[in-house]
Amino acid sequence: MTPTILIFVRRVGISCIVLLGVSMLIFAIARVIPGDPARIALGPSATAEQVAKLRAELRLDEPIAVQYGHFLSELAQGDLGISLYTNRPVVVDIAQFLPATLELIFVAGAMMIVIGLPLGIASARWRGTWIDNAIRMIALLGVSAPSFVWAVILMLLFAYFLPLFPIAGRISDTFAIEQVTGFLFLDTLIAGNLAAFGNAAWHVILPAFALALSGIGQTARLTRANMVETYDKPYVEMARSYGVPDRRIANRYAFKPSLIPSLTIIGLDFAAMLGNAFLVEAVFAWPGLSRYGVSVILRKDLDAIVGTVLIISATFLIMNLIVDVLVTIINPRIRYSRTAS
Repeated sequence: MTPTILIFVRRVGISCIVLLGVSMLIFAIARVIPGDPARIALGPSATAEQVAKLRAELRLDEPIAVQYGHFLSELAQGDLGISLYTNRPVVVDIAQFLPATLELIFVAGAMMIVIGLPLGIASARWRGTWIDNAIRMIALLGVSAPSFVWAVILMLLFAYFLPLFPIAGRISDTFAIEQVTGFLFLDTLIAGNLAAFGNAAWHVILPAFALALSGIGQTARLTRANMVETYDKPYVEMARSYGVPDRRIANRYAFKPSLIPSLTIIGLDFAAMLGNAFLVEAVFAWPGLSRYGVSVILRKDLDAIVGTVLIISATFLIMNLIVDVLVTIINPRIRYSRTAS
């Protein structure tokens, strides 16, 4: 078994244990929060008998350990229960809302990489100049304001005062696209409708950019800091003494060692966006999982809360796993040191 596969298997095992611990924690927390889910679901006009009947159906009158045992048994069968908010299986709700959020954060993640890394490289290459100062100022602005603030600012600037982008939704009402995968980019391509594909891409730019701005700033700042440190290494000074061009030094000798911390931050920010996107989705009326998660929390929809948190936690773990594998591929020393340990 190769070192990379061994690390992958070990990390998968650890991730499963962590996910089990998260399920236990959120299951307990959701049930100790004040408020009766049955009463909230049925409303104030429901009788005590109706509330008691629903509590029995939800097994809320049983000990919490027994409830958790039922939950694990149903989870093993792919059943996350019924949402009191939508009166549908939670799995169906997640399948409907998750693709919209994933599509949003995939585009935001691509923006973090395409914009943040080059900004960090340019800032380090021309450190101390006006280019460096300008990029550092832009990065600081991106980090200092929350995503929902940028969402409002971008909407006012580029959807209201300068009507260049649509205000809300994933696609214009003039396009009737059959939902095959739930991902509009894929569904429009499956339908062979390039105009709808362009319209969907036009709708996602503003919310994705608002969501990515903080990550862009973090990526640029961290990449610059690590590259500036790398520039002071003896092998970089030797490359300069041999007359290697600055561009080649930046891209080949300084960037790769600095990529690992940036890659870690990008992975964590990507996973965090799944949970932090609810305000951006609310501003742009984006029908995603984050908005759904906030709605079920406010209604104390127990099954939906646990299902949503498990999906977000699984995304964190998957992204950490991907980052670990990429880091071991980029830096073989880490791969062999972890295998030896």
